[in-house]
Amino acid sequence: MTPRSHILTPFTDRLDHLRQTVLEMAELTKRNLKNSIRGLYEHDDDYCNNAIADDEEIDLLEMQIDREGLHIMSRFQPVASDLRDVISSMKIGANIERIADQTVSIARRARKMNAHPEVKELHELDKIIALAIKMFDDAIQAYLNHDEKAALEVKIQDKELDLLNKNFNKHLILRMQDDSEQIPTYLNLILISRCLERIGDHSANIAEDVVFAVSAEDIRHLGKTAS
Repeated sequence: MTPRSHILTPFTDRLDHLRQTVLEMAELTKRNLKNSIRGLYEHDDDYCNNAIADDEEIDLLEMQIDREGLHIMSRFQPVASDLRDVISSMKIGANIERIADQTVSIARRARKMNAHPEVKELHELDKIIALAIKMFDDAIQAYLNHDEKAALEVKIQDKELDLLNKNFNKHLILRMQDDSEQIPTYLNLILISRCLERIGDHSANIAEDVVFAVSAEDIRHLGKTAS
């Protein structure tokens, strides 16, 4: 984490605690995401149930981040980069919560699929899963390190994830035409892929907030080829 030059120790402590809460929330969300995926691949509802149950803690952490951020702004009235740090941390907390919501959706879809035999198309999700998790990891690391370059790389990865999801959906729609009995399973796979694509979107949003915090540049509407 970038060292701070503040002599106002209470402010520094509060801001560091806010950032630590964001990182705690991200770590729990990543664990839940991996549990939901493990439940899907291992046909184990317990992993899915754990991911769903732990979502409440993530919601509480988001509310804590909002409270802490508002307290910092009202008490210390930060300006410039410090204000951007607070605002970005609060926005990143909101995006992590949305990633957690997508994780719950994956877990619920996985439980439905676990009631039926596995289809070979399941493993066509491998690249999508790996890239979605990587984007989330990379976005949080960029936040941790105040790394604008790494954040911009996440934006580039989002375009790749969108393409993987699009191609996967096209393939499964064709499979539905050939094997109508598996339509419910294929539909769940499509919806899981869509959840993963949205996780990528929210990771890209986190990356945008990192860039804003570091350089005050708003890249939200510059397209997904920012570099």
